[in-house]
Amino acid sequence: MQRIVMGVIGSVVLVGSGWGQARAEDGRSMPWAIGGTGGVYLLVEPGELRIELLKRDRNVRGARGTVMRAILAGPDREVLADVTIPSTGGSTGDPPGPVQQQVLTASVQHAGVYALNLTTQGDRHGLNVEWAIRTNAAGWVVETSRGHRDERHREPIVLTDGSRRADVNFLPRPGRFEIEVEGLPADSPPLMLYDEHGELVAQIPVAAERSTSIRQYMGIGASDQPEGSATYAVAADKKRGDRPWRLHFPQAQALLEIDGLTRWESGDRYRDHCVWTPVADSWFPWMEHRWLISPYQRTVYVPPDQPGQVTFVVHNNSARRQTIELELEFPDDPWPLRFSDDAARRVTLDAGRRAEVDLVFPAPADGQRQVAYVRATPTQAPRMTTYATLTAVGGSSPAGQPLQLPLVLQPYAHENRQFGYLPDYPVNQQVYFDLQNRPFVVDGSTLYRQADGHWQPTDLRQAVVRTVPDGAAGAWSAVGSKVAFDSDNHVYLIGRSGTLAALLHSADSGQTFTAYVIPGRENEPRTWDIEQFSGHNVPDGPPPVVRLTRTHRDTDPRLRWRSTNDLELIVSDKTADGHLQFHDPVRLTEAALSSSMHSGIPSMIVSRDDRVHVVWGEATDPAIDRDQIPGVPAYVATYDRQTRQLGEPVFMSFGPPPNDGHNTPSITMDRQGYLHVVVGTHGRPFQYLQSLEPNDAYGGWSEAVRTSQEDLRQTYVGLVCGADDSLHLVFRLWQSGQEHLDGGLWAALAYQSKPPGQDWSPVRILVAPPLSEYSIYYHRLTVDRQGALLLSYDYWSTMWFYRNDQRGPVAAGSGRPGRGWGRTVLISPDNGIQWLLW
Repeated sequence: MQRIVMGVIGSVVLVGSGWGQARAEDGRSMPWAIGGTGGVYLLVEPGELRIELLKRDRNVRGARGTVMRAILAGPDREVLADVTIPSTGGSTGDPPGPVQQQVLTASVQHAGVYALNLTTQGDRHGLNVEWAIRTNAAGWVVETSRGHRDERHREPIVLTDGSRRADVNFLPRPGRFEIEVEGLPADSPPLMLYDEHGELVAQIPVAAERSTSIRQYMGIGASDQPEGSATYAVAADKKRGDRPWRLHFPQAQALLEIDGLTRWESGDRYRDHCVWTPVADSWFPWMEHRWLISPYQRTVYVPPDQPGQVTFVVHNNSARRQTIELELEFPDDPWPLRFSDDAARRVTLDAGRRAEVDLVFPAPADGQRQVAYVRATPTQAPRMTTYATLTAVGGSSPAGQPLQLPLVLQPYAHENRQFGYLPDYPVNQQVYFDLQNRPFVVDGSTLYRQADGHWQPTDLRQAVVRTVPDGAAGAWSAVGSKVAFDSDNHVYLIGRSGTLAALLHSADSGQTFTAYVIPGRENEPRTWDIEQFSGHNVPDGPPPVVRLTRTHRDTDPRLRWRSTNDLELIVSDKTADGHLQFHDPVRLTEAALSSSMHSGIPSMIVSRDDRVHVVWGEATDPAIDRDQIPGVPAYVATYDRQTRQLGEPVFMSFGPPPNDGHNTPSITMDRQGYLHVVVGTHGRPFQYLQSLEPNDAYGGWSEAVRTSQEDLRQTYVGLVCGADDSLHLVFRLWQSGQEHLDGGLWAALAYQSKPPGQDWSPVRILVAPPLSEYSIYYHRLTVDRQGALLLSYDYWSTMWFYRNDQRGPVAAGSGRPGRGWGRTVLISPDNGIQWLLW
């Protein structure tokens, strides 16, 4: 992978060894030492920025040490340096390795907040390293933010140098909070807690007792040496200020949890952000001014003779009203860029609010590139000034050209920065098409539809003009993200109002709806699926629906993906007067696993004429040996609308491992009505089957075969059938040992196809991630009525530091990060041969 490397001094230098003191033989030492990953935010003024990064392998786990990657990015997240500090080669149980040093520098001309992103290869939680920095930045704070865990988010602070004193400076929650410390030296003196004025709040005694709750969460063991632990509770105080408190450790060997800092509850001011510093004088109010202006960078292509316009968002992340002043700066010659409204130069926002600011400009000459900085400065804290970058280019965007695959996302440089991708259509969910091939997208309470060449939003809270039974509910929103159509081109959604669910029906292309309440199971946890178009299925009546009602969820962490659900098929007919009438719900099984609807979004239902075919995976007894049940058993059954009879389930194949809700099967059909099923897995090869008779689940099936002879680590089935009956499959695929990301483990978004009568094609990587370790794409594959493939995805890295940095749709309202960096839609008009940004 090509990387930008600027301002890196020399090679990695080894500066000493020894456990417990992080000191070099030549007298230099780590100024402090912490475990975990995440990084540092730096408040930087014009001049020469210097960062000395120190790292050491702890050799506490794994067969060898750990490679650390350091990415230095500017206020607009332009990558200034991207370097690695290699492993020193130790094995588990060896003494810690030598301290390694990497110096990063940058010539800073414009003040702002810089980011130093630290990740560790093969160790997404940073258990095997300790690190520190020295810097001449005006201010800096650490954000401890590891890779995710499949449980409540916590970010324990790990202090690793018991030979010296250390401080944890943090912003305390106004409400009551507890401090919990374990792994202290057994003879540690008391910890000292000071408030923002330096007044002693408490002297916290250390008990010579072992506590392991933090390490149990982190998945690490405790030593057999004597240890100390400490706890303390601080009462609520609404007058608590906005300056940090200080927790002092006489011996800095500890694992630390503080409510509101490392673990959170609903209502915490900065939930999911563990921001602190070991050096009191380095503190600056980062969280109060996070996402001050976004996006950090925007590239806009403007055709000749057309005006250019771009929107930035100013955000107040603090708990008080703020005024932010905006101004334009030009690194080169000024060009005619201006605010669309001069009043936008000064924006006043209440706590947690945001405002959009538009910039306008004439088109640059064809091929000309013009750059400007949009500086944002809080009037009450002018030191916190920062900026975003606008790059305006004359001519057509390369986003409209076929991509050279794979599309390799670079750190902080995704589709817009690389290709000028700037869609003017809704991208928060996947797109579906009606019989006239008009696109529809549903997102929460809004249905977007294209009419007369323009996207029109429909507010479902207002568009539901009738509820059956009358008066049964108030405002409605969509459940899930699927949009369905029948042979009359009527529009259908699953809707929710309070505890009620309904089939929303529109006979006027989605302008108004009637909500037909689906009775039963209102106060139980339910998920839903609806038959959507997957290639050649157009229901004559309303699309069938399935309801999964959870009856049991395992609490054993080893069975976290196992639940049992009542799976019911709900079919309705359209009466002569155009109203809907439900059949009685039909139970297919009491042991269905949940369905993987966030990624892949597989099709559980496909129908033709009177036959409704449903696939699902089942939970099994965890005590049964895997030799007997190697995976999730997948089944198919058929319901006859005319006779209202359900056939017996037919076993398809096993999708390993067992009792895993990731392993949802998906079904589609071709023009002739042959059924096609891909049995989902979690990191194992997919299995494929085809019915031997058209539109018939009981006429026999082909033998289950892999979609590849390789041992592919596939997850999340996305399956459609093209206009020529080719099958198209998109999935997450684990990769390692590749040149990309230096041989580390990473997850690709991958594609296969199967032309009629032929084998599955070799795997093709569509998208590669910017960071190693776990990632997901929340991908959804759909097909339009002419056979074009549309792939919606949203890259999501396991690394909290990377995700927290992006102000997503959730962040503006609550101070929390959004789900990812924003959705992208790829289109293939030629059966998966070429892919373009839609």
